[in-house]
Amino acid sequence: MKRYIWLSVVALVLGVAGNAYAAGSIDIVNSVPNKSGGETYSVSIKILFIMTALVFLPAIAMMMTSFARIIIVLSILRQALGTPQTPSTQILVGLSLFLSFFVMSPVLEATYNNSIKPFLDGKINEQEAFEKAKAPFKKFMLKQTRQNDLNLFLSLSKSKKIATAGDAPFTVLIPAFITSELKTAFQIGFLIFIPFIVIDLVVASILMSMGMMMLSPMLVALPFKLMLFVLVDGWALIMATLAKSFAV
Repeated sequence: MKRYIWLSVVALVLGVAGNAYAAGSIDIVNSVPNKSGGETYSVSIKILFIMTALVFLPAIAMMMTSFARIIIVLSILRQALGTPQTPSTQILVGLSLFLSFFVMSPVLEATYNNSIKPFLDGKINEQEAFEKAKAPFKKFMLKQTRQNDLNLFLSLSKSKKIATAGDAPFTVLIPAFITSELKTAFQIGFLIFIPFIVIDLVVASILMSMGMMMLSPMLVALPFKLMLFVLVDGWALIMATLAKSFAV
């Protein structure tokens, strides 16, 4: 992957830490002389803040990008096929991660060019870099967020009225975005489920009419589901649908 993708994923945390440390503005260990003539050592509070911020990186990757919608749809697809263990969870997560990189590449590129690169070049400070890094993500999230979800969390937060959706604070936008993503993912999953349910119903009806009640319909329907999915090039259709569902 291109360098800007990886740098943008960490969302300035590593960039801020590395640049500040190289410039000498963050001391990892501070030493203070004590009364006995020795020195007392302590860890800088800034380092603690940076390490704490790193803990939230997985949550940022899942809840502020396209990852959540993709992994939910793929999980529903696996259930619809009747193969709860295939593909494995690790494969689905990896597939969702790299498809998320593909979908988010314009956002990550804009973040790198407008925020991280100028910051690493010393053209802007940490505060300016952070504000410019938020803008592409906010624009992406607003395009995927339903207006009624945004209004719901604005009312729950009891914040001041905003003129446009772009003025919504991140504390309101993030839960509204997640709620909208869950709705969209389940809508797509419902449409995926329909043809496989039809196959299950047809197979179950045929088995009942033949008096083969002891034979599991799911076992008989599984090869027909797989055959249908392969014949229509299901994986390509699902990936294309998911990628096109994001209005970037």
